[in-house]
This record gives sequence, C-alpha cells and structure tokens, in this order.
Amino acid sequence: MSDAESDPASDSDADYSLPEDLPAVRDALTAWYEEDHRQFPWRETDDAYEILVSEVMSQQTQLGRVVTAWEAFLDEWPTPQALADADRADVVGFWTDHSLGYNNRAKYLHEAAKQVVSEYDGEFPDTPEELQNLMGVGPYTANAVASFAFNNGDAVVDTNVKRVLHRAFDVPDDDTAFEKAAAEAMPEGKSEVWNNAIMELGGVACEKSPKCDSAGCPWREWCHAYETGDFTAPDVPTQPSFEGSRRQFRGKVISILKEYDELALDTLGPRVRVDYAPGGEYGREWLEGLLSDLAEDGLVEVEQRDGNLVAWLQK
Repeated sequence: MSDAESDPASDSDADYSLPEDLPAVRDALTAWYEEDHRQFPWRETDDAYEILVSEVMSQQTQLGRVVTAWEAFLDEWPTPQALADADRADVVGFWTDHSLGYNNRAKYLHEAAKQVVSEYDGEFPDTPEELQNLMGVGPYTANAVASFAFNNGDAVVDTNVKRVLHRAFDVPDDDTAFEKAAAEAMPEGKSEVWNNAIMELGGVACEKSPKCDSAGCPWREWCHAYETGDFTAPDVPTQPSFEGSRRQFRGKVISILKEYDELALDTLGPRVRVDYAPGGEYGREWLEGLLSDLAEDGLVEVEQRDGNLVAWLQK
C-alpha cells in the first residue's frame, strides 16, 4: 500500500474489455469475500481515525505485525483529540518501539490528528479530495479512508488490484488503464465492500504465485490468466515468450477440457498440437508431462483407465 506517485504510461488507451456479464462478476467477488475473508480488527470498524491509523501503519509493513501495534496505539491514543494532545516524541517513540519504520509517518499522523481537531472540529472529512488536505495523506490513503469509513471512495488501485486486473481481464500495465478498469468494475455506491474484496483477492488468491483453485478464486471462469496459463503481472517478472511455450499449451489443455467432460490422451493430443504424434517429440510423453504439471497445480485430474490415460478438469 502506498501513496507514491508514478507517471502513467503513454499507451493509456490500450485495448482491454471487462466481461459482458459484469453484474455476475461483481456478485461472485463480493459473495466470495463475504463468505470468508481474513479477519483484521480495522475491518470491523467504520471509525475514520482508526482506519487512518491502520492504513498508515500498513504501508510497507506486514499486516500480521500491524494488528498488535494498531491495538496498542489506539489503547494509548483512542481519539484524534488524544493523539493531537500527545507529545510528538512519544508518538515517534511508539513507532520506533513497534518497528513500524519511516518515523516521518508517525509525525504526519500526529499532525493530521491536530488538523482534524483544529480545522474540522474533530470530525474527519468524508471525501477522498478533502482527506488529502490532511498531512501525509496521499491519494491512495485518502481513498481507502473514504471507502472504508464512509463508503464514499473511488476504486482502490494498489499493487494487488493491478495484478488482479492484469491477469483476470488482460488490462495493460498502464496506470490510466488500471484506474479506468477498476472504476468500471466497481459497483456504484459499494466502495467499502468492493475495495476490501478485490484487495483480498489479490492478497490471498491472486498472489505473485497464484492459488486459483486452492483459494477458490471466484473469477476463474472469466480469468484470462487462468484460461491461458500466463500469470505474468506488473509486479511479477516477465516470463519467456508465450508463443510455443509450455504455458501456451497448458492454456490450450485447459481450454479444450472445458468443452468436454473428459478426453483420452490420444484424443486430447491432436487438439492441443496439430503435429501431435503418440510416439513423436510432441507425443504422449510430452502431453503426459503437461497434464502432470496441471494436476500438481490442482487444475486437472488424470486417471489410467483400460490402458488409456484420461484427463478432465478438476471441479
């Protein structure tokens, strides 16, 4: 999570398309999130101050370590007024003692609390634009607080969200394109649940090493990466050429098996490669290797049946 600014690439009009059945895409994600998600205490509150503290602490700090620090911070300074009245040295000391890094963030948080008290009568502004008036609060943090405290934010675009949009809908690696796609995907008036849900998707299912099936990703049926087997993303090193690669043929296997209940090896082979020959370079041994990889990833199942290897998609 960061408020660091980056220059959008020039190719901001690059082609991409969200699925036509966008309501189903939205419903699938929110249902997945609401059924089961990681429990963090700041997800159980709509207090803007408490959410701001969590957002500032979470910048470049593992969330597991943030929980203890967040709870202790709010025990010490439970309100903006309490923090504004605190000695800045004590706030910075707390930051250091809890290994939260970048002590300037503690100073900015202390100053932001003073602003809320002196300029806003102790009540937080509720729009991303106004929240950016607070010291140290950049576009990302302002939008997160507006979303999670007031359900009044825009679509959040962080590293996790970029990875999800790039893989799922082939959105190009371009800041403007990501912002546009994120805004199109988010249902109107649902920034609180939506932004939590899509960040959760990137945090537990669409990680750098994806866990599509084991995490029950709700977007598998629409996902470009899941279909092709190409899980490259903006924060994941570029993989070798896709054309003619194992990744390409893995994707073909998945696409073909989607159309059939099951296929025997020598029936599947010619559909994957036109030059498939049972005993050739691209024959049974080669195809068995692909299926073995896919089975290890939990994507397909294979079984020997009457001397023939049969494959089908894992349900």
